[in-house]
Amino acid sequence: MLPKTGMTLHDGLTGRYDAAAYAAVIAAALHGELGSTHRALKTIRRWTGAGERTAVNWLAANNGPSGPHLVMLAHHSDAVLKAFLVMAAREQVVVDLDLVHARAELAAAVAAIDRLLATDKVAGSHH
Repeated sequence: MLPKTGMTLHDGLTGRYDAAAYAAVIAAALHGELGSTHRALKTIRRWTGAGERTAVNWLAANNGPSGPHLVMLAHHSDAVLKAFLVMAAREQVVVDLDLVHARAELAAAVAAIDRLLATDKVAGSHH
């Protein structure tokens, strides 16, 4: 079952994937990251080179992107990349990506604190 959608993508009995669920998951990822505006459509087209009708269909979950377009979407969109990894039952990779991202944010916060402390010392303020 996919998080936040309640959909099962893979049929364990036949080994087939549900194309409608795939399209819905990708659409949800795109909406979550880009919204539903015309700007979102333009961004998707710029990322993939897809035509307007194709991008509209992806956003509407009428169908999902094919392999090359999915690669381009995942290249530009963390939400699509994570959705793909979850669909591929690679949740641990998503956790690993989130940990790397959190570590980078923490390192940036520590660097900002160090800059503020250095500025405070240069100014001669002691608290």
